[in-house]
Amino acid sequence: MQRVEAAGLKVANIGNANVHNMPEVTLNLLGRDQKIEEYKQYLRDLARAGIFYTTYAAHGNGIWSSQRETTRGGRGCPRPSASRPPRARGMARTFESPLTHRPQVHQGRAVGYYTFFIKRVAPVAEELGIRIGIHPDDPPVPELGGVPRCIFGNFDGYARALEIANSPNIGVCLCCGTWMEGGRGMGKDVLEATRAFANMGKLWKIHFRNVSAPIPGFVETFVDNGYTNMKQVMRALVAADFRGILMRTMCRR
Repeated sequence: MQRVEAAGLKVANIGNANVHNMPEVTLNLLGRDQKIEEYKQYLRDLARAGIFYTTYAAHGNGIWSSQRETTRGGRGCPRPSASRPPRARGMARTFESPLTHRPQVHQGRAVGYYTFFIKRVAPVAEELGIRIGIHPDDPPVPELGGVPRCIFGNFDGYARALEIANSPNIGVCLCCGTWMEGGRGMGKDVLEATRAFANMGKLWKIHFRNVSAPIPGFVETFVDNGYTNMKQVMRALVAADFRGILMRTMCRR
């Protein structure tokens, strides 16, 4: 914080990979309670540093992708296909289909595991004044490796998750590219989701991304080169008087 602010910049968000995608929490594995306590301490550390927003991802078994592709002189996110099956990357372990964990997780259990976690961390976030924006499942498909993605893989799941949290400090990090990957399966397109979450007062961070097409085949593109008109998304943010964090991300996997 001191080094960055000495250069005239402001730190709005910082992440900790140890408590970002936690299979112990999302899949009720050994060490769950310790991970929840670690997350609470992370929130306390953020508050001490003067950072009052963080992004959380609840991907049960990570972010899945296949090999990268070259796109307009850059390295884009991959196009999953039968010849290049996706796997979880960017983690200490590599997860592959058909089952990444045993036994297979059912939707009801996944919701229960999320409820157990959020009911314990939301009061800490409220006490500290920290807002937690939850990132969509990447990619947002019904199931990967035997783990359902029923909570943050579509709009209705998100709305239910926010109701379960029932906290003014739990909201949305809307990754536009991930949302576009889901296409019609999301229940609302990215413009509709932007407006809906903004109307709820839950839209706190935007990953301003674009992709070539919905699942099953897509490549991450520059913002002017995908299937969504990002100018319309920006106009929706302006119309909603969006005051949160906007981040332009390109593939990091």
